[in-house]
Amino acid sequence: MENAENDTTVATETMTVREAIREGLREELHADESVMLYGQDEESGESFEVTAGLYEDFGGQRIRNTPISEAAQVGAAVGTAATGTRPVVELSFADFIGVCFDQIMNQAAKTQYMFGGEVEVPLVLRATEGGGVSAAAQHSGTVHTLVAHLPGIKVVAPSTPAAAKGLIKESIRSQDPVMFFENKTIYERSGEVPTDSSVTVPIGEASIERPGEDVTVVATQRLLGEAMSIADRLDGDISVEVIDPRSLYPLDTEMILDSVSKTGTLVIADESPVSYGFHAEVVSRVVEDGFFSLDAPPQRVGVPDTPIPFAPNLEHEILPDGDDIERAVRRVR
Repeated sequence: MENAENDTTVATETMTVREAIREGLREELHADESVMLYGQDEESGESFEVTAGLYEDFGGQRIRNTPISEAAQVGAAVGTAATGTRPVVELSFADFIGVCFDQIMNQAAKTQYMFGGEVEVPLVLRATEGGGVSAAAQHSGTVHTLVAHLPGIKVVAPSTPAAAKGLIKESIRSQDPVMFFENKTIYERSGEVPTDSSVTVPIGEASIERPGEDVTVVATQRLLGEAMSIADRLDGDISVEVIDPRSLYPLDTEMILDSVSKTGTLVIADESPVSYGFHAEVVSRVVEDGFFSLDAPPQRVGVPDTPIPFAPNLEHEILPDGDDIERAVRRVR
């Protein structure tokens, strides 16, 4: 596997996040006959049309519609992964992992451990998360920290088209179960994506999306775009370094610590509830290993501890945005 994501000699093409995930899936389906897609409405490309066209290209043996039962989807996929295939399961909305949590926590995550490493589970679980489209509380949550807390599962959450394609390919090739979280509001975010099918993004490797000197902002998914916009707005006043972690577990702690040692400050922007979340994990690692680099208390930008409202005005009120990031940046300066 070659990581040539930042190599300027690699040919690229402009894609959206949706197109990048689809192309990554297509390439892996072509490259490995053991790769299969399971999900609801796969014939039509599922809820957000990420897999549109793949059913026509690869047929009903490789791409299968499933009943509306997340427990059955994940349970069956764990079994097939343990016996030689590489299933990619689409769960529609991340909130629904509650239906199949036993299959995730006790089966996918623990099979390799319980069989002494003799059985591997090369399984990818795709799930769409995040608010912003008035989909109400049961279809708008950001729950990636919940899964990242489970030993035995890798968790990724791409923010750019290049990361989306590279990570879906790397996830499929992994011998471990991987949860692949997709923010529903960034499917149309576009950017340059390597066209070489050998290019992947290593799980556990973050990316500095914008170098800076004064403030470190670690931002995920939708909030990466907000952080980049704020960094542009503050340019000339405050120099903001923006890091996309890309993988939540394993986390590239070294890159974050190196940045904080330079800036002396830290802001974490993640669209999940602030309490007991990804924000707290990043802060803890920085305090444990880089406390004396900090010139100000780290700041968290996230969702208040409440379900996501249906009403657009209330949803807008609680979802974090660029203004929240800017206020956090100014607090640490």
